Amino acid sequence: MNTLVWELSKPTLLLAGFALAGTLLLAGVHTVTAKQIAESERQALLTRINTLVEASRYDNNPLEDTLSLAATELNSSEPVLVYRLRKQNQPVAAVFTTTTPDGYSGNIRLVVGVNADQTLAGVRVLAHKETPGLGDWIDVEKSDWILGFSGKSLQNPTETAWSVKKDGGEFDQFTGATITPRAVVAAVKQVLVWSGQHTDTLFAPSTGKQP
Repeated sequence: MNTLVWELSKPTLLLAGFALAGTLLLAGVHTVTAKQIAESERQALLTRINTLVEASRYDNNPLEDTLSLAATELNSSEPVLVYRLRKQNQPVAAVFTTTTPDGYSGNIRLVVGVNADQTLAGVRVLAHKETPGLGDWIDVEKSDWILGFSGKSLQNPTETAWSVKKDGGEFDQFTGATITPRAVVAAVKQVLVWSGQHTDTLFAPSTGKQP
C-alpha cells in the first residue's frame, strides 16, 4: 500500500519541487535585478546632481546626506528631498527635487541647485506633460531657457521681479505658453525663499538618511 501511495504521489512531489525551485529562482533574479535598478537610479541621480554642481566641488556622498521636507513647505505636490553637498564638512550647495502642480498639463518635476551663497547652481526639468512645441521649451534639450536661472538669486533679480514678463517680472515666457514658464519660475523662487529662510536647517549635520 505504501509503495502504491509513493508511486501515486511522485508526480505531485516533482511538480511541487519544480514550483519551489522556480519560485526561488525568480526571487533570486528579482533581488539581483532590483539591486541593479536601484544602483542605476542612484548613478542617474548623481549625474543629475553633477550637472548642476561639479563633482570636484564636494567630497561627501549627497545620496547619503539628505533632508526630507513636507510638500507643503515648498508648495510642492510631492514631498521634497534635498541632497546636501559639502567639502571638508563645509556647505557647498543643496539640490532640491520639487514638483509644481501648476503646469498647463499638470505636474512639472524639477531639480533645483542652490549654492551656499544662495545663488542658483542651476535648474533642470525631470518630468512634465506640457504641450509639445509650446510648454516643452522648459526642456534643456528643446531650448536654453532653463539655463537662464544659473547664477540668479533673490537679489538678482529682486524678489518682486521673480515672475514672467507678462506678470511684470524679468523672465521670458514662451509664445502661446505663459502658464508653463510661470509655474517653473514660481517653483524656483519658492526654493530660493525657503533656502534663504532655513540655512541653518538646510546645512545641519547629516543624519545619514538614505534617499
